[in-house]
Amino acid sequence: MSFKRTFTNAPWEKKVGYCRALKAGDHIYITGTAPVSEDGTTFAPGDAYSQAKKCFEIIESTLAELLVPLSKVVRTRMFVTDISKWEAFGKAHYEAFSEFPPATTMVEVKQLIDPQMLIEIEVDAYIGNT
Repeated sequence: MSFKRTFTNAPWEKKVGYCRALKAGDHIYITGTAPVSEDGTTFAPGDAYSQAKKCFEIIESTLAELLVPLSKVVRTRMFVTDISKWEAFGKAHYEAFSEFPPATTMVEVKQLIDPQMLIEIEVDAYIGNT
């Protein structure tokens, strides 16, 4: 099986030892994606919908680097710090995946790496023939 790793040079990649995405044969695993602005700060503090939307934009961009459309996503996992905002997170998820809904999970966690982050999203995709 062939492996291809992509990196963004985020400071956490080297400190923690992970890559942005890993293509393993027909499977793609996108690491937890947080709402980070281009300058490295947390995007839209306090805005659940905007943060989730930003995460999906980053995920879509990462998949595009691997020449994979968002429609190949088979599973999402949303880690949120306030489950009462589920509708805002869900709206962004729906907008990204309404035409090809994946299996998904949303769970509340105590805190993310930056207290201003409300959500972090993991994605798995499958690009084999079905």
